[in-house]
Amino acid sequence: MEISHSEHAPATVVITIAGKVMMGTVADEIVELVEELLGQGKRIIVFDLGGITSLDSTGVGQFISSFNKITTKGGEMRMAGATGHVFHTFHVSLLDQVFPFYPTVEAAVA
Repeated sequence: MEISHSEHAPATVVITIAGKVMMGTVADEIVELVEELLGQGKRIIVFDLGGITSLDSTGVGQFISSFNKITTKGGEMRMAGATGHVFHTFHVSLLDQVFPFYPTVEAAVA
């Protein structure tokens, strides 16, 4: 798994994730980065999911944990670029009704 982030506005950050987000990978990095960004005052966190090749329940759990941390701080989590099996994984668990999904990062940041 590769993870990077970039600031798009004073309180808005896009976290880009590529590769496998699964048990046994470094998926804990997602929650750790979210905690770090929240500590810096970031309140809108957009996850760019377009580069994810595999996602399992452990990976989904990282997004649930991140969502809880973000909303506890009064922030907002947005999901962008999820397609195919990645979006389907969120859909079958009904998380697409909890997390707002956008077709692109640009739409999510706007």
